[in-house]
Amino acid sequence: MTATSSTAPTASTAPADAPAVLDRCRALVRPALASAVAELHPWVGEMAAYSLGWCEVGGAPAPAPGGKGVRQALAVLGAEAAGAPGRAGVAAAVAVELVHAFSLLHDDIMDGDAVRRRRPAVWKAYGTGPAILAGDALFALAVETLAAQPGGAGAVRRLSVALNDLVRGQADDLLFAARPWTGPDRVTPAEYRAMAEHKTGALLGCSAALGAVLGGTAPGTAAALDRAGRHLGVAFQIVDDVLGIWGDPAVTGKPVHGDLRERKKTFPVLVALGSPAAGRLAPLLDSDPRGAAALIEEAGGRSAALAEARRHLTAAESALAEVPLRTTAVDELRSLLGFFVSREL
Repeated sequence: MTATSSTAPTASTAPADAPAVLDRCRALVRPALASAVAELHPWVGEMAAYSLGWCEVGGAPAPAPGGKGVRQALAVLGAEAAGAPGRAGVAAAVAVELVHAFSLLHDDIMDGDAVRRRRPAVWKAYGTGPAILAGDALFALAVETLAAQPGGAGAVRRLSVALNDLVRGQADDLLFAARPWTGPDRVTPAEYRAMAEHKTGALLGCSAALGAVLGGTAPGTAAALDRAGRHLGVAFQIVDDVLGIWGDPAVTGKPVHGDLRERKKTFPVLVALGSPAAGRLAPLLDSDPRGAAALIEEAGGRSAALAEARRHLTAAESALAEVPLRTTAVDELRSLLGFFVSREL
């Protein structure tokens, strides 16, 4: 069963113009991003371009574009929200896009995920060693990109904090897999929230804050944008959990009940395991994904997940309201909040 739009988290501004905002930001950032990738060793650069969705194995242009460009859009809009032109945030956008690509390369290896965006992951297409090398190159290029900017030392420090949080979140996520479904050692929703903020929210928050920092904003404004991005990351991850159980495979590119088959400790599962249904649910999680999905929904896991995503969207909106920001850019940021987390719901 696929969730309907009536249950989706909402933001105060309708996301109707969000695709146009993403297109505008990608068009601004793409030349600088392509120029940075062109500096890499040709073989490594091909893997980087493949990971970004620009080419196929061997270097032939890809027939379809890559990802939505969420983080680069946040960097551009962060600069604009602080009163600077969008181009002031381009270096930040390039850096965070490179770091995001690096993290996905390594995540797919750690998680054993063979498919990324409906085609072989880089490690399946080129090999594990080459994929690790390409990820390392992307990370180094991101640091070099920021360090070359005026005030680059502070920008690199901010990126380093986000990366440390990302690693912390990934470590927790990996450790969650070895913990039991029930009992005193089970994963709690609070632990999940902390993991999601680190693993997903840290880089989203850093994206918006870095754009503002390179645009010359005050520290308080950058901190508010960082908080908004972190809340967006938690909402984004929770909605991804809902899609991983109930999403339409034709839309998500994932098999139905895929996260349950992989025994992932996602937010809807953790909520249901904290309910009176836990005793019935735990055995199903190991043997019957379809039955587990039905019981999770019956126990309130799905509705609680969507409510939690809405709560974090509201918190992101509140963070944006805490500091003076340019109205047009804030409106576009708000349009993206709903768009990012209501996708396919």
